[in-house]
Amino acid sequence: MGKVILDMSMSLDGFIAGPNDGIGKPLGDGGAILHDWLFNGKMASRYNDFFKLSSSSREVFDESIETTGAIVVGKRTFDVVEGWGGSHPIHGVPVFALTHHVPEKVAKGTTTFTFVTDGIESAIEKAKAVAGGKNVGVAGANIAQ
Repeated sequence: MGKVILDMSMSLDGFIAGPNDGIGKPLGDGGAILHDWLFNGKMASRYNDFFKLSSSSREVFDESIETTGAIVVGKRTFDVVEGWGGSHPIHGVPVFALTHHVPEKVAKGTTTFTFVTDGIESAIEKAKAVAGGKNVGVAGANIAQ
């Protein structure tokens, strides 16, 4: 059975973006530096050519994708990235968003989004159920903290 893992870039003090992040500016002021390793190389990920990595970063990144069966995010992360336009960059991996309020509209795309309103334990349980024995990635500063 897979593990629940923190699968994202995060500063040592628990931040995933700079100050003043929000819709239209998901990484805030200066936050892009945390994620620069995903875009500063010449090799495209085998799973999504949006990511341009160094050889060693590609190896780590692609292994992470191969072993991930579901992702749990917080609603704020979902909102700030505007639901990834309906298609999370990790294609084919379902996303579970922890929230108090299920949005009325979600952009149509390639990702299956499930909104969980009854706590993180329930979100993890639901994600594990569809992960097919692979890992459940946790993404979002508040969820991780």
